[in-house]
Amino acid sequence: MRVLVVLAALLALTSGPAQAQGRHRTDPPKSAEPKQPPVDEKAYKAALERIPEPKDKYDPWSGARPAETPKKQK
Repeated sequence: MRVLVVLAALLALTSGPAQAQGRHRTDPPKSAEPKQPPVDEKAYKAALERIPEPKDKYDPWSGARPAETPKKQK
């Protein structure tokens, strides 16, 4: 029961300032979006084809495990 009261109090405290900040905004409305140049699909695909293929596969876990598995000694 006590946990619910504490959670309700925290929720009330954290939601109040966020609502108050949203009410007092005086940003001017954006009249026009900045124009972006049109995308040239052929140039985009040609640029992707120029990216070289990696020779070795990328292993993101290479630093987390040893390069070679230790061999058991008999």
